[in-house]
Parts: sequence; structure tokens; C-alpha cells
Amino acid sequence: MAIHRPLLIGALGLCAVLAAPAAAMAAPGPSEAGGASHHSDSLRSLAANIGLRIGTAVNTDQLASNEAYRDITAAEFSTVTAENVMKWQLVEPTQGNYDWSAADRLVAFAEANHQLVRGHTLVWHNQLPDWLNAAAAQMSPDQLRAILHKHITDEVTHFKGKIWQWDVVNEAFNDDGTLRNSIWLQKLGPGYIADAFRWAHEADPKAKLFYNDYNIEFTGPKSNAVYSLVKDLQAQGVPIDGVGFQTHLDTQYPLPDLQNNLQRFADLGLEVAETEVDVRTSLPVTPTAQSAQVAAYSQTLQACMAVRQCISYTVWGFSDADSWVPGVFRGEGAADIYDENLQPKPQYFALKQDLALGKGAPHRTGQGVGRN
Repeated sequence: MAIHRPLLIGALGLCAVLAAPAAAMAAPGPSEAGGASHHSDSLRSLAANIGLRIGTAVNTDQLASNEAYRDITAAEFSTVTAENVMKWQLVEPTQGNYDWSAADRLVAFAEANHQLVRGHTLVWHNQLPDWLNAAAAQMSPDQLRAILHKHITDEVTHFKGKIWQWDVVNEAFNDDGTLRNSIWLQKLGPGYIADAFRWAHEADPKAKLFYNDYNIEFTGPKSNAVYSLVKDLQAQGVPIDGVGFQTHLDTQYPLPDLQNNLQRFADLGLEVAETEVDVRTSLPVTPTAQSAQVAAYSQTLQACMAVRQCISYTVWGFSDADSWVPGVFRGEGAADIYDENLQPKPQYFALKQDLALGKGAPHRTGQGVGRN
């Protein structure tokens, strides 16, 4: 299923290359009755040693039809994110008529394989249902506010007790730090962000509530604006638990000061997460470019591992076969940790090596559903 996203400005530098671990690292094991078979050196098992959750966005079409894809998803990851099937466009294709079927199947899969679920996303300017796009301009602010309130309440209530982290508001800022001129800002003003968090909390008081965005991995106008936003939300008593750093990177840009930014948000008393990690490059991939990709994956994971409040690290899909990148960035791709044939790439082994060597990293809490 195609993912429609705005053009993102990624970041990555050419850094020292980490060698892949020895071939003795086992391939992912198959799913078994009652849950996945988790090898001691799977990503999820290694991450569990430091209390870190490692996850992937899931293409539910592949999950339903591709056994190898399903087995890797179950064996390697301890959290799953709905790539598309929790977005408003798909859960309410016609007004008042909900279709939860695909999202429910993903939640059931996660429960069967002892995984937690990141809900993505409640409020976004993209992938809105056609009926809403067509009618929004003619709605009064009160009408649109009521529709947004109902959507958030209905979706969070449907999944109450089953979602670990919700991306409540997604991509509300432009790169220059100004608020995005979405229908939500036009009609409801900036207060829609605080309202969305309040409504989500009312519907499920135990779910962790995150603000999620791209290009906040490095210090600049956008990350500073998000920092000011969450401080203001905290001052108002708005129930926000964390900030998600999407971490879509590109080998042609320098690596951001990611650890510094994770830490400064954590210092506000928030949890942080890397929520959509991938590292794209120009095609065909050269050895130099792949070395840069390996180094970027390693450094992004190490940044999370170094910050105690970084509770999860999620790749935005694990297979190049299903990546959103080629459809948005012409001539680029190979952004994921498995190739198009579902074989692990050096990027995958770099993550395993970092996790295996990370037993001295600060142990983190907050791994279950519910607030600490």
C-alpha cells in the first residue's frame, strides 16, 4: 500500500563503518503457536537486555499474504506500528462508517506475538478521508472541532487498552518552525494540538501520548519550535508523555545532533522515541553509500541507547520491497535493513552488534501499556 508523505529533508554523514557481525548470527526464526520463536540474538531479544523496545512499521497486506514477512515481523520486533491502517482515511472512509478490520488484525497479531503497538496517527494533515477534504472548507470551526473530537474519541476508545503509544499529533510544523497551515490550524487555531491530547487522554487514560515529527533530529528552527510547544503544553497541564523523532535520513546530508535533541526533550521529563527510522541513498548503491547507511543506522540506535528516556527505536518498514522512499524520492531507495528478497543487509547486522555490545547502556523503564 502506498504511503503518501511530504518531501522530507533527511540527514546523514559519511562516518566510520561498523563491520557486520560474524555469519554465526542466526536468521530470524519462524512464528510458532502462542507467539514467535525469539532467538537470543534477535533484535528484540538483544534490545530487551537493556529494556529497549525495537519495532517496525507493518504493511498489513504483506502481513496477511507473505509468510516470510510475517515470520520476520514476529521474530525480530517487540513493537509494531500501523503503516497506514490506523489513519483516518482508512478507518472512516465514509462519514460515520468505520472499518477497523485491518487494524484489528494487526493488533491481534501483536498480542499473539507478545508485541506492543504504536498507534499512528490521530491528527495529521495528510491521508484524510475524501468526505472530510471535500466538506472541511464549508464547515464552521465548531463543526470541524466536533468532528475531530469524535474521530479521536472513537478511534482511541476502539483500541482502549491495546495501544502502548499514540502519535496524537503528527507533523504540525514547517521546517522554519512555523505551524503548518493545515485545515486544523486554519479553522481551529493552534489550540487544536492541546485539545487533541486532552481528548485522547480522556478516551484512554493509560495510553502514552506522543507528538511526532520529522527534521527535529537536529537543533534548528523546527526542533526549537517543537521544544517550545511541548513546554507550553506541560505548563497548561496537557497530558503529553513523549516526543517521537521520525529519523528519516539521507546519505547526502550530514548527521544531526540527535542524541543532544533526544536528551533535551527528555530533560523536560518526557519520554522520547525514534519512530520511523530509515536511511535512503542514491541508486544504484555504491559500497561507500552503504557504509554511510550502516554508520547512520548504528549512530541513530546508539543515540537512543545513550538516553535513558528513549524507550523505543522503530524502523519505518524493514524491507526495501515495501519502502515508501522510491515513490517519493526519484532515484533513491535501499533505505531499509532487509533487501527486496527479505534478506538482512549490513544495516541489520550493525543494529544487532550495537545491541549486543550495549549491555552497559542505561536501563530504561516505561515498557508496558500505561503510564509510569
